[in-house]
Amino acid sequence: MKARIKWVEDRTFVGESGSGHKIVLGTSKEPGGQTPGPSPMELMLIGAGGCSAYDVVHILEKGREAIEDCTVELDADRAETDPKVFTRIHMHFVVKGRGLAPAKVERAVSLSIEKYCSASAMLAKSAVLTHDFEVVDTTTAS
Repeated sequence: MKARIKWVEDRTFVGESGSGHKIVLGTSKEPGGQTPGPSPMELMLIGAGGCSAYDVVHILEKGREAIEDCTVELDADRAETDPKVFTRIHMHFVVKGRGLAPAKVERAVSLSIEKYCSASAMLAKSAVLTHDFEVVDTTTAS
């Protein structure tokens, strides 16, 4: 896997993945100031959520579950001193579909966090990872 980061100006950078996708990232010079894009640490958190969401959708689709939506809400704490690694990450999964079995959703979430998601596995080296989930049945939704 390869990537390239190019400094644009101030605290603005453009990252390019080996597959050619680009993303603007950076931080503000001033605390609370406007940022040009997500910070590198925000991207790590987004990456972990994306990795797990992908797994959950894939596992449920493979099990022929009628999944319609999957959202992961992440909440994290970082160390107060450098390097300011993540020390706690909580992932809340909201999985929507028609007649989804909560036990199958729970299994998919657990498999992602504990076995398949590389990003979560790396972050678990420094952070306590917790997760929970909710299932929204869209069968009766109007």
